Amino acid sequence: MTIEDSLLDRFGPLLSLPQLANVLDRSPDGLRISLRSNNPWATELNQAKLKVGRRVYFRTSQIAELLDSDRLCGNRG
Repeated sequence: MTIEDSLLDRFGPLLSLPQLANVLDRSPDGLRISLRSNNPWATELNQAKLKVGRRVYFRTSQIAELLDSDRLCGNRG
């Protein structure tokens, strides 16, 4: 079972901010603040963002792709 399959089974096609915070082992408020910063990983996560009215969701398939890759780790050369 892939990360995408696991996330889709658990959360469905869209993740809410608290669900994404749970997946990333962060607090929802801390994640919300971090997403407003100008970090490369915040940019990657914000590309998966989808607004439905006033609610913010994240596409599960894009989050799974980011978790599979090393793009969220940054450059720690």
